[in-house]
Amino acid sequence: MTTPEGRDLPPFRFQPAAEADFERLLELSVRTMRPQLEALGRWDPARRRSRMRASFSPMASRLIEAPDGTLLGCVSVHDHEDHSEVCQLYLEPAAQGSGLGRAVMLAIMDERPDLPLRIEVLKGSRALPFYERLGFKITAEQEVDWAMELPPRA
Repeated sequence: MTTPEGRDLPPFRFQPAAEADFERLLELSVRTMRPQLEALGRWDPARRRSRMRASFSPMASRLIEAPDGTLLGCVSVHDHEDHSEVCQLYLEPAAQGSGLGRAVMLAIMDERPDLPLRIEVLKGSRALPFYERLGFKITAEQEVDWAMELPPRA
């Protein structure tokens, strides 16, 4: 995949997630979220597990794999009648900054370009400028998150 600017993005594939993937995806979420949550004074392992458990849906979750099958991350996409919602986008720390997140989001954005795409971003997260560069706009401020939306592209 290549960006409109001509930059090559890392290859990846989506694979369906299963209930059996929960523990390793929880561990991935801890590796990616813990530093940010600690910086905000909000790190709590029990809460991380509880929040992940409450929002984990194998039907909506996808593994993000390298072409050789190595797990690079995960993402959940919930399709609704009037919008799609992305949550739990976690990339292995070693894969962050490589363009993989952009490649994943561009692929998701292409799936339903006629509908808005929504996401919540943790306040203080380095992800906020990433989503803004993709065209997302802040639509609401919540206690610990920013609600963001990308308008339809079609």
